[in-house]
Amino acid sequence: MPQIAQLSATYASQIFWALIFFGFVFFVVGRGFVPKVQATVANRDKQIADDLAAAEAARRAAESDEANWAATSNKQRAEAQALIAKAKADATKASEARLAQAAAVVDERIAQADARLAAARAEALAEIETVASEAASDIVARLAGLSVDGDAARAAVKEVLHG
Repeated sequence: MPQIAQLSATYASQIFWALIFFGFVFFVVGRGFVPKVQATVANRDKQIADDLAAAEAARRAAESDEANWAATSNKQRAEAQALIAKAKADATKASEARLAQAAAVVDERIAQADARLAAARAEALAEIETVASEAASDIVARLAGLSVDGDAARAAVKEVLHG
């Protein structure tokens, strides 16, 4: 059978070219491209880890700022309480008209202090929500490669923070 004799003559050529082709693919793809892809993946993993660490640090800083704000708020409240007590003691020594006048001044100061506290609390919460929504948008963009609308991120953060 001449076909079988011809087939054995082409095996050597086919094996030779298969070895050449797979050797070329091994050295070009296996030694050239794969290490670059693995380095890119490692760099991306490191960047994600760094971003998560930065977000965690920002969260800790926000919590620290909130604790400082709470301490300041308590101090201001204590100062307001001390001012009220002093005004009441002074008003007791004075006449009834002076007592009414002092109470009005104290009530006004308390209202202003409470207004400042409420404004400071609202600013702090808004800042925390803004930072958290920006961090969440950035993390989603980096991790999932998705673009999240600022309003959607802010709504999600409000839902998590306020229930």
